[in-house]
Amino acid sequence: MTDPKINNLDRRTFLKGLGTLAGSMAILSSAPWLASCTEEKQHLTSGEKARLALIGTGSRGQYHIHNLLAIPNAEIVTLCDIFPDHLEAARQLVPSARTESDYRRVLNDKEVDGVIIATPLGTHARITLDALDAGKHVFCEKAMALTLDECRSVYAAYNNCDNVLFYCMQRMYDPKYISGVQMIKDGIIGDVVGMRCHWFRNADWRRPVPSPEHEKLINWRLYRETSGGLMTELASHQLEVCSWVTGKMPSKIMGMGDIVYWKDGREVYDAVNVVYKYGDGRTISYESLISNKYNGMEDQILGQKGTMDLAKGIYYLEHDDTQSGIKQLISSVRDGIFSAIPAAGPSWRPETQGAYVPHAVLSGQMHVNHGQSTIGVDHDGSEDIMAAFCQACITGERAKNVVEEAYSSTVLCLLGNLAMDTQTIIDFPDEYKIPYMSF
Repeated sequence: MTDPKINNLDRRTFLKGLGTLAGSMAILSSAPWLASCTEEKQHLTSGEKARLALIGTGSRGQYHIHNLLAIPNAEIVTLCDIFPDHLEAARQLVPSARTESDYRRVLNDKEVDGVIIATPLGTHARITLDALDAGKHVFCEKAMALTLDECRSVYAAYNNCDNVLFYCMQRMYDPKYISGVQMIKDGIIGDVVGMRCHWFRNADWRRPVPSPEHEKLINWRLYRETSGGLMTELASHQLEVCSWVTGKMPSKIMGMGDIVYWKDGREVYDAVNVVYKYGDGRTISYESLISNKYNGMEDQILGQKGTMDLAKGIYYLEHDDTQSGIKQLISSVRDGIFSAIPAAGPSWRPETQGAYVPHAVLSGQMHVNHGQSTIGVDHDGSEDIMAAFCQACITGERAKNVVEEAYSSTVLCLLGNLAMDTQTIIDFPDEYKIPYMSF
């Protein structure tokens, strides 16, 4: 993990820049949630602390702890987990924090302003609903919920209270995504004609358990009563980007999934292929596989004038006579602007890309996530959305559209699972549409 002092400096620098960006009407039109991150608002909360409780202190919870310790206006006051080993590991990171095994006692604590939920997906909705009912601000890991009805209940509860609610859709706060989406909306790749997203890993998700009775609690991602599999764990991020770019929702969903390789008793698919079709004929082609990592992770937005690969922060033009882009890329790699360049991504294979020239969406430092970590990586936007939540706990200001985007992407994931399970083409159900959605 990076030195917290360096993280602190980087985050202050980025948030200052984010505050400047948030003053731009163009940026706010494509990323309205940044309106709560202006320099003026950051200055107003300087020196104040958000008193936070972390519910769920496993690997992802401890990842959040490292980020929170580098956020000046965050104070972790309570740690909560049903596993003593997880709780002790977290306490070592935050010795001053109180510890609890029952989250309901945390919600009754008047010294807690906000809670961070990093528990298995099957518990997200219940804890979120209880926390909102207790008057707490809430930051929850994705996805919103395990079922469509739970999504609807959480969305209704949010609209019937005044609390802040964030979901860890970190791409919404990643500078290369913010810049890339704005460039798309400004017409850099022309009309968007389709989207192609994939996420490939070679890891089974299985973790060792101390005793058999803990199997489904620790390996919750493998079982349908607690997990939505690849769709809710991975696709939720990428489908959110597609709805962010288009401002619309697909009307039909079809797909196929199966357990191809990891035949170890799991119930969720280890390979999925889903197509989402919009009313105007455009599609999102989504694929994920966790027994081969060659193709890595890409979020491609296909335009009539070019292609934007948001995951790498690079775009290509259909008609590009210059070589400035490749010179810029080589210089960027030499100067360390990119933290890493995928060695095997299809964008770099001359037989498929030919003369396409890569152009970077940012001129400064840019971090590329290959998507191989199952816990989290630095500088993927997670730190910055958490910092935004901490500020919101102090101001009480809701980040516009964050909940709506999380709801939309989660529902798309769950409908993708339903299409695969039933092997049918599904029309987007009217009962799960919300006013935010456009079809």
